[in-house]
Amino acid sequence: MKLWLTSSEIADLALPGMPTTRQNVVELAKREDWARFSAFCRQRAGRGGGLEYHVNLLPVAARIAYFGAEAPAPVAGEALQAASEPAAGTTSAATLQLDARLAVLGALRAFIRLSAMKQTVAISYFVDLYNLGRVEMPAWAAAILPRLSTRTVLRWLSASREGETGRLAVDRGAGRRGQGVLDSAFDGEIKHFALAVHSFNELYTARQIHETVQGEFSARLAGEGLALPGLRAFEIRFKAWKQEYAAGLLRMMDPDGFRSKMRTSGSYAHMAPHLNALWQIDASPVDALCVDGRHSIYVCIDVWSRRLVLFVSKTPRSEAVQLLMRKAILAWGVPDAVKTDNGSDFVARATVRLFAKLQVEAIRSDAFSPWQKGYVERHIRTFQTDCARMLPGFVGHNVAQRKKIEGRKAFSQRLGQDENSAFNVTMTGDDLQVIVDRWADEIYAQREHGGLGRITPFARAASSLRPIRTVDADALAILLMQAPDARGLRTVTKQGVRVAGWHYLTPGILPGTEVFVRLDPADKGTIWLFDAEGDQLLGRGVNAELSGVDPAALLAQTRAAQRAAIDEQMAEVRTLTKKRVTERTVLDGRLAEAAIASGKLVAFPARSDIHTTPALDAGFEAAAIRRGDRFAPVPVDAAIHAQIEADLTVAEAPNITPLRAAETPHQRYRRARELETRMADGVELATADAVWLGGYRNTPEYRAHATIEADFGEAALR
Repeated sequence: MKLWLTSSEIADLALPGMPTTRQNVVELAKREDWARFSAFCRQRAGRGGGLEYHVNLLPVAARIAYFGAEAPAPVAGEALQAASEPAAGTTSAATLQLDARLAVLGALRAFIRLSAMKQTVAISYFVDLYNLGRVEMPAWAAAILPRLSTRTVLRWLSASREGETGRLAVDRGAGRRGQGVLDSAFDGEIKHFALAVHSFNELYTARQIHETVQGEFSARLAGEGLALPGLRAFEIRFKAWKQEYAAGLLRMMDPDGFRSKMRTSGSYAHMAPHLNALWQIDASPVDALCVDGRHSIYVCIDVWSRRLVLFVSKTPRSEAVQLLMRKAILAWGVPDAVKTDNGSDFVARATVRLFAKLQVEAIRSDAFSPWQKGYVERHIRTFQTDCARMLPGFVGHNVAQRKKIEGRKAFSQRLGQDENSAFNVTMTGDDLQVIVDRWADEIYAQREHGGLGRITPFARAASSLRPIRTVDADALAILLMQAPDARGLRTVTKQGVRVAGWHYLTPGILPGTEVFVRLDPADKGTIWLFDAEGDQLLGRGVNAELSGVDPAALLAQTRAAQRAAIDEQMAEVRTLTKKRVTERTVLDGRLAEAAIASGKLVAFPARSDIHTTPALDAGFEAAAIRRGDRFAPVPVDAAIHAQIEADLTVAEAPNITPLRAAETPHQRYRRARELETRMADGVELATADAVWLGGYRNTPEYRAHATIEADFGEAALR
C-alpha cells in the first residue's frame, strides 16, 4: 500500500473529512501549511512533477479509513529517528528506561501535532494505538515498554514539561543492589578485603580472591547465619567493585599511571592568554643514537600557539638551557614567563642569572609534579613517537622495544657487533639538530592541532595581533655558552685569546685585559668577550682559520684597532705631557713641598746630660772670669737644674708653634701626679684643679697609667 499520495490520488480516494477534488486538496494543503513538514512533502519523480504527501499528514479518521485494520502508526518519522538505539555498552537499567520513555514522549508529541486533536483525546488515541502495536517504535524501546496507560503517559509528560526528566529513569533493582552479603556484611569489610588483596597483586584471579575471602570470613558468616555467595556471584560483584574503585586502585597499584591517566591536572591555558605569555621547557634523552653518543633534546613550547623550538645537547647542562632560550628568543621574541622543573640545569646559577637579566619571570613546578608542565611533557612524547622513530639509530622507547630491534638480526649476525652497527647509527649530533629543526618547522608546525580548534601552530602564531618584544642578536650574546676550563675566564695576550687550542684575535681589546669568554657552538670561528663579571660586552674574538677570513687582513685590522685604542686611551696623557709636564716637574715639585714643610716645623732641643770632670770645672771657672760674668761659678748640680729650667722656658716662647693643641693622656697623668704631690706637701690646690683631679682619678685612663707606674716606676712618667 502506498504511503506517498498526490493531491489527485487523495481526492479520488474520497476519504472521510477530505475534499473530493484535486483543487480542493491543494487548497487544504495550503491552508494547513503541509509544506512546513518537509519530511512529509516531496517532489514527484514521474512525468508532470508536482508534490506527493505522506499519509501521516491526513487526519486520523482518513488514515484509519485508508488503511483499515492495518493502519500504521500516526508518528512523525523524525521522532522515530531521534529515538535511536542506545550506544553499545550501555547496560544501566535506569538509563534504558529513561531512553525508552523519552522515545515514547517524542512519538506522542508528533502524534498530537499531526492529529489536530485536543491533548487528552490525542493521548487516549495514542495509548490505544500503541497497545495495539500500530505505533512504530524501535524494537529495544518496545521491548522495555510493551504496554502503556493513559495515566502513566500523563505523568511522564508532566515530568518532561517541568524539566525533571530524571524522574523517568527507573531502576527497579536499585533498591536491592548493594544490599547483599558481599556488600553489606560487616559494614562492607568483605568488599574492602577483596580489593586490598587485588591491590597487592593485580594478577590474582577472581577464583583465588574468592577462596581467600572464604577462608577469612566463612566462620564469621556462619556465626551470623549467613553464607558467602558462589564464585559466579562473587565475580559479578568483584567486577563492579573494580569499576567503582578504579581511580583509587590505580593510584595504589600504579602511581605513575594514575598521574598520567586519572589525576586531575587542569589545562593551565588561563596562564597563556596571548602569544609568548608562557613558555614551558624541559629535556629528555633522544630515543636514537648518534655516532658521537646519545644526545638529549631540549624542548621549548609556547603554550598559546603550541609551536616548538628544539635544541640538541650532548649532556644536560645549564649552557644548553641558555642556548635553547637564545634560539627561541631570536625566532619568537622575548616571553613574559618561562616554566621549568627543578632539574639541576634549570636551577643552576647561570640559568637563574639569565632569566633575571632578561627580566623574564621564572616559574618552577613542584618537585615530582610533571603534570604542572604537561604541555611540554606531552610534546616531548610527540617528538619521540613521531620524529625519533624515523631516525637512523632508533633504539625504541623502552627495553622491550629495544630488544625487538636488536632481535631483527640472527644471533650469529649480532655476535661481536658493536652498538652502532646493531642499530645502524649514522648520524652525528649536528645532523640530528638539522633533522629535528626541519621536523619542527615543516611537519609539526604545519599539522592541525586538536587543542587549537583544528588549526596549525604556524597559523595560530600568525593570527596573533599582539606585538612581540624583539632583541638584537648581538645583545643576546649573554645567552651563549661559556668557554671551557678556568670558569670561562681568559687573559688577552699578544696572540689574542686561546680557547680549545685555537687563538682568537681581539680587535680593540688590549693585551693584559682579563675577559669572560662565551662561544656559540654553531659559530666556532667567533667568541664573545665580556668583563670578568660577565655583564658588560667588550667585543669579539675572531679565528681566521675557523671563520674563513684572510689572516693577514685580520691581523692588520687587529693592529689598527689596537693602535686606535691606545691612542684614545693615551690622548689626554699626551696633551698634559706637552703642556704641563717637563723634565724638572718632579724635582721642582718636591723641593717646593720640602720648603713649605720646613717653614712650619721647629725641632725641640735634643735631650742632653752635662758631662763634667774636675778639669772641665776649672775651665768653666776660667771662662767665666775671662767673660767677666757677674755671677759666681755655681756647682755643677745647680747648673744642670738651671739648664733644665731653661729648656722648659723655651717651650713657652711666643715664636714656637706647639705640635699638639690638646693634652695627651700621658700629659694629663703627669699633671695629675704633680697635683697629688703638691697636695701631699700641704699646698692648697685651686678649686678648678681640685675638681678636675677628683674626676680624673675615676677614669680608666688614670687607673691604667697608675698600674704602669706601679710596674715600671719613674720611667713610666718620662
